[in-house]
Amino acid sequence: MKILTIIVSYNFMPWLHRCLDSMLYSDYPSDIMVLDNGSSDETVAHIRKEYPQVRLIENGRNLGFGAANNIGMQLAIKEGYDAVLLLNEDAWLYHNTLGILAKAAAEHPEYGVISPVHLTGKGDKPEHGFSQYTGLTQTDDKIKNEKNGQPAESVYSEPVAVPFINAAIWLIRTEVLKKVGLFAPIFYHYGEDKDMANRMAYYHYKIGYVPTVFACHDREFRQPTRERFFHTEKVYHLSEYTNPNHNFGTAFAHGILAVGKKVLSAFLKGKWKDAGAYIKIGNTLLLQTKAVIHARNISKHVDLKNYKV
Repeated sequence: MKILTIIVSYNFMPWLHRCLDSMLYSDYPSDIMVLDNGSSDETVAHIRKEYPQVRLIENGRNLGFGAANNIGMQLAIKEGYDAVLLLNEDAWLYHNTLGILAKAAAEHPEYGVISPVHLTGKGDKPEHGFSQYTGLTQTDDKIKNEKNGQPAESVYSEPVAVPFINAAIWLIRTEVLKKVGLFAPIFYHYGEDKDMANRMAYYHYKIGYVPTVFACHDREFRQPTRERFFHTEKVYHLSEYTNPNHNFGTAFAHGILAVGKKVLSAFLKGKWKDAGAYIKIGNTLLLQTKAVIHARNISKHVDLKNYKV
């Protein structure tokens, strides 16, 4: 399986070596592409100097996560790759992970997305978000035991199906991308992976992880804030509004009317600021209705030309 690893970077330096080295020293080879979204640190100069084997594309500005990944996925399809590995800049793989993911993808074409277990940046336990999505709160001590910084055993097991895994580490066959499309342009940053997961379900693909291989996702340092919470709420309801598994009436109910219920609940609890925040979300989503209808249409009638930046 010929794989293109796609990494979208923005001020990549804190993780650059761990991320890129994990791919360069992987037991299973892949070509590596970094799409830089206008980093203001030394990312571009450092990659040019220290990683000449990495294909670097400078976008010149911050296109957002989805649009930048779409450039890479379009090139992967055009250039005849069998699969893409979407890898966050703040994530890195254990040496045996990619090969086993590739084996799982080849043997289980019913899966649109295959992922490893996402550990914390310290590698000591499953990352919080991954635990929420999968219910996995700890790993097998025998498998997790490391030797020289790498897993003690390289083993294969069948993938486990789950409703969603965030796109920090996704292996997707290009044949799947041709059927389900790329990241929806309506999502700038966050929510695009939930929308694609909805489309995976629409086209009858599963999402899953292989419980015996691992990667680290270094995001536990991010503290929850009010701003981040309401941004998450907005993109969640937008992903429900665009969800092709719902007819438009149901999508409107999950995307817009559900926000109205949260407004009412906040008012009844005397949480005026929360009510105001939800009113703002509802108004924003209503104003996006035309774009939502377009997003729903291109999800149901896939043409990769619709995803060009």
